[in-house]
Amino acid sequence: MKKKLIAGNWKMNGSLAANDALVRALRDGIGQPGCDVAVAVPAPYLAQLQSLVADSPIALAAQDVSVHESGAYTGEVSASMLKDFAVRYTLVGHSERRQYHGETDATIAIKAQRALSVGITPIVCVGETLAERDAGQTEAVVKRQLAAVIHLNGHCISEIVVAYEPVWAIGTGRTASPEQAQQVHAVLRAQLAAATSHADRIPLLYGGSMNAANVAQLLAQPDIDGGLVGGASLKASDFLQIIAAAQ
Repeated sequence: MKKKLIAGNWKMNGSLAANDALVRALRDGIGQPGCDVAVAVPAPYLAQLQSLVADSPIALAAQDVSVHESGAYTGEVSASMLKDFAVRYTLVGHSERRQYHGETDATIAIKAQRALSVGITPIVCVGETLAERDAGQTEAVVKRQLAAVIHLNGHCISEIVVAYEPVWAIGTGRTASPEQAQQVHAVLRAQLAAATSHADRIPLLYGGSMNAANVAQLLAQPDIDGGLVGGASLKASDFLQIIAAAQ
């Protein structure tokens, strides 16, 4: 059985001092976890985190990657640049990138392709807004978002991670019930199974306000293979509790 994956998304938070204290606390408390662990950090801190997580069970993740390989794209960060810092994963298509930066399904598919081309695992984020859920469109929305990535990446699709993040449950304190989350994860699993015979090895993460209080119930669901953790990943004690629950 594949290991669960707990990935922390720091979003636009951190400082040199705060990062150092947080990662040292994680290293002191993590031991030899029975799950995979990663932290997705702002680009300016990749070099610091590369050093801080060296020789630890914590993998380094980026929060985004450019669709371009190189060139006159001021402010962009390419997949090969991320690879220079031993980045293992990168988020692509986080709801905040879709909402605030106008990223389309096609853009996100290309970003996943760029990551895969250098051996970085994309964590492909999909999820519906509250209006879409209320309109009964949840399944159609997440399937459309994932279909774009499957179509462009073909045989490499078994190398991705998928994170279901209901937009209405991010940073709101609201969480999809374990049953609601499982229902969507089952849809995504079936979609992946239609695209690859290795769908069972693709981790499906839940990413909507997972915390120490609800993690056990969420991870007990058959198709939830871990979590994409936001605010709780910035508190060492909370993040360690979530990691412990994923053993």
